[in-house]
Amino acid sequence: MTDGTPPRNGWCSCWRSAGTSTARSRCTDSTAGGRTRHFGLARLLVRHGRGEEAVDTLRARADAHPGDDWALHTLADQYLAQGRPADGLAHLDDLATLRNGEEAWDLYRLRLPLLAAHLGVDAAIAQARSHPEGATSYAASDLAQLLATAGRTEEAVAALRLHEGENLDTLAEQLVVLGRVEEALALHRHTEPPPPLVPTIRLWADEPPR
Repeated sequence: MTDGTPPRNGWCSCWRSAGTSTARSRCTDSTAGGRTRHFGLARLLVRHGRGEEAVDTLRARADAHPGDDWALHTLADQYLAQGRPADGLAHLDDLATLRNGEEAWDLYRLRLPLLAAHLGVDAAIAQARSHPEGATSYAASDLAQLLATAGRTEEAVAALRLHEGENLDTLAEQLVVLGRVEEALALHRHTEPPPPLVPTIRLWADEPPR
């Protein structure tokens, strides 16, 4: 988009007047293309240093479609990028209230980087582990990612070890980061299924008995 060529996939109407109220209003439709247009406009605004307007654009999409996981993920990322983790957490709190306080891990995991930026990694992990799904294998993967991003790779490996079978590839990747390549390779070698047995005697005749 830096060469002046309008983006594809339905972004053109927003691109032509990006940042104006007209552009934003054109991105409020409820069709499948609305998601792409919102993202296109938000990305263009970010590139031009107008991150706050990008947040507003994504927030409009998320509010209009509260069940749109894509919108929630993208908005949470943008709140983080703009240095507004508290606002991102407040938005997730509002959504949880609408769900009678229930927040499945797929939604809760959006909180992790926001909590880490707002309260610190340790506080984020402590809160996450108190979640009803905080001891699951998929939660361990998300917590390990948070730790690895903070440069705490050894702790990330320890978290993944709790559910090694379900997080084998991620664990191997973190071991490689630590320079423990042979250990990472050994994980895969030990979990590969044995080759099928090849019979050494004929189990049946190729021809009927005479």
